[in-house]
Amino acid sequence: MKITFQHTYNAPREQVWTLLQDEDTLVRTLPGCKRLHLVRDGLYETELGLDVGPIKGLFEGHVEMCEQEEPTRYRLKLSGRGKPGELTADSWVFLEDKDGKTVVTCDADAQVSGLLASVGQRVTGSVARMLLGRFFKNVEAELRRSAS
Repeated sequence: MKITFQHTYNAPREQVWTLLQDEDTLVRTLPGCKRLHLVRDGLYETELGLDVGPIKGLFEGHVEMCEQEEPTRYRLKLSGRGKPGELTADSWVFLEDKDGKTVVTCDADAQVSGLLASVGQRVTGSVARMLLGRFFKNVEAELRRSAS
């Protein structure tokens, strides 16, 4: 399943990059994040609790941020397993300057199995886009908070 999401921030690209790389910010902004533990540079163990429509449960897995080209792009890999099934995602996150703002684009390719797959790709895709939207809006709130 391919997912593309884009969000525009009224902030410099370097500031947005810094927030997207910060462990404390990620814990506060990732929907359902219960734990994010650094294993080694760029690799985290994570625990996410989801309760969105038909998708409910706790996922344990790994998040890896790699192939970073500061402040323009990085690769984000995700794998998780829980009662609702398994999820793997491989995505690229791009940051682009545009008219004094920063446009962040996330292009992801995700695979799901178990209950997640049984609810259908359309529902799973809608939930994934909604969670990405929440995450990017949460990052926007962090930007406003840091500016105050």
